[in-house]
Amino acid sequence: MPTRTISYGKCFVCGQTFAKNTIGRHLAKCVPAHDTSGHQKRLYHLSIEGKDRPEYWLHIEIPADHTLSQLDGFLRAIWLECCGHLSAFTIHGVSYDSNADEEEDFALPFPGLGFEPFGSRASMDVPLSQVLSPGDRFRHEYDFGTTTELALKVVSERKGQAPAGGKGVRILARNYAPVIPCSACGERAGWLYYEDYAPYCDSHAEDHPEWPDSFLPLVNSPRTGDCGYDGTYYEALVFEETAPPVGE
Repeated sequence: MPTRTISYGKCFVCGQTFAKNTIGRHLAKCVPAHDTSGHQKRLYHLSIEGKDRPEYWLHIEIPADHTLSQLDGFLRAIWLECCGHLSAFTIHGVSYDSNADEEEDFALPFPGLGFEPFGSRASMDVPLSQVLSPGDRFRHEYDFGTTTELALKVVSERKGQAPAGGKGVRILARNYAPVIPCSACGERAGWLYYEDYAPYCDSHAEDHPEWPDSFLPLVNSPRTGDCGYDGTYYEALVFEETAPPVGE
């Protein structure tokens, strides 16, 4: 039976390292313990992971009065944005699209054909508290060509210290960057040859006949290697640390 790989991450509140399957319990105690007497708001704790790449995961707090559009903007900023693709949340069977308002202007003038070209769509400009409750699971898709799909859950809600004076998203925890071996030598890879998704270290990537045109950097995101994604544009959201040795 194959050995199951344990994913580790860093608590951004206390700085300690935890396994993915224990970080939620830790945060339930650590986060309120580090609150101050600052501005208090209703907050949602969300867990987020790559649907097909669960080794990439996040825990965040976001004010419940923030909109799906604001959450979409955060996900794009930290993990997804490459070419301005469309995106959508699916919650309780309803699709909340990044361009739902524009789609309403494109109804086809062919009644009676038995299909709806765009289906039932809703705008992302709706507060989280109106469409989500603790325990709810939902999904997010970015780019409907080379799609990156995320699985999200509302872990809990609480009254607590709001990030950035009541605005924005607070990152509670995040996975350490996976160590992916070079396909040529086994050392840690930093590049992906996207013609066949082969990882390469710096040395072997630079020796490749198609360097650098057919290479993308391996980054700590479930979108790594897809489309033209080469990482977040925001320096404050870069997190490429690897897990410390067990026992540190």
